[in-house]
Amino acid sequence: MFAKQKMVFNYISTNYVNFLCFLSCTEHAISFLPIVEKASRDFLSNIQPALRPLSTSHIPVDADVTPMDNSGSHKEGVSRTYKGHDGYAPMAVYLGQEGYCIGFELREGKQHCQKDTPALLARALRDAQKIAAQPLLLRLDGGNDAIENIEVVLAHNEAHEDLPAVYFLIKWNPRREDKADWLAIAEQKGKWTYPREGKRVALFSVQTTRHWKGHDYSVRRVIRIIERTIDKHRQRLLVPEIDLEGWWTNLDVSEEDVIQLYADHGASEQFHSEFKTDMDIERLPSGKFATNALVLGLSVLACNIL
Repeated sequence: MFAKQKMVFNYISTNYVNFLCFLSCTEHAISFLPIVEKASRDFLSNIQPALRPLSTSHIPVDADVTPMDNSGSHKEGVSRTYKGHDGYAPMAVYLGQEGYCIGFELREGKQHCQKDTPALLARALRDAQKIAAQPLLLRLDGGNDAIENIEVVLAHNEAHEDLPAVYFLIKWNPRREDKADWLAIAEQKGKWTYPREGKRVALFSVQTTRHWKGHDYSVRRVIRIIERTIDKHRQRLLVPEIDLEGWWTNLDVSEEDVIQLYADHGASEQFHSEFKTDMDIERLPSGKFATNALVLGLSVLACNIL
């Protein structure tokens, strides 16, 4: 299948991208990209692909940044990524466990993953609901722990009350949170389990008020605390080791289900690999940012076709 994807992509790129490169006209690439993106959206909307729901009956929408290594080049927009190499940092949005791509926005390597993301998500949710008839679950990593993204989902649901609701599951970034304080809360609220000697795990939920643009949003936060007094090598620790994790969500399911649903978000990494490795587009071909954005758009079309 991947060989066919690469063949279709090469055919498209030979007939269009090389033509634009020959013209050396950034304006042509910029004007042609929306046409390619619309073709990809229309294709998925028309074929209405079969989408396998999650255990909660939602269709996942997974968004994530995937750095592309373009080291040793002087291409427009290439700069240091968070992976420590020079390249681009595009953000992809995938629909369903099958990995249909409904957005792949080329970004400079140094761009923070949250910049421009709310607008991308708003477009992606509109497009996703033209393809999927079931409720959607938007999943984001901790780099996108921002109330703006939650607001996008809530505003979308308010504007489209006639459509199935969109839910969100976003990894919490604890930043400078005091782990000892959270451990004290876990002692009061947590459901404790003891996987092995010297290790215990607490799960619980708290309602947290988040402020944004003069509005207060009450959001559920699922917390997992792991305390180790004996490490995996059976060495007793002088000071307990505490791990703190959390997830923002509006799902009404158990803490265990929330954590498992987020763990499944990791499958989107293989979709990145299909683009970068199987379709061989990690080192984008042009020195011009706009032309490389078009190459990325054409690769999305090719991948979705097959």
